[in-house]
Amino acid sequence: MGKYHTQSIKGEKCLICENNKLEGIHLFQSFICMDCEREIVNTKTSDPKYQFFVYQMGKARILQERRQA
Repeated sequence: MGKYHTQSIKGEKCLICENNKLEGIHLFQSFICMDCEREIVNTKTSDPKYQFFVYQMGKARILQERRQA
């Protein structure tokens, strides 16, 4: 599972919303901000936003595979 992380003043780019944020978790070495994590956890699978989250999180796997290549 991911680990909560606090980054420098500039922050890190969130995999989901693509904004720089200061706090969040790392999943497969990709950063997900606390706001997006909270929204993901509280989104029902029937909500149209759920598919967006699935798509965005799929990018974490692709990025991980590229890093290992």
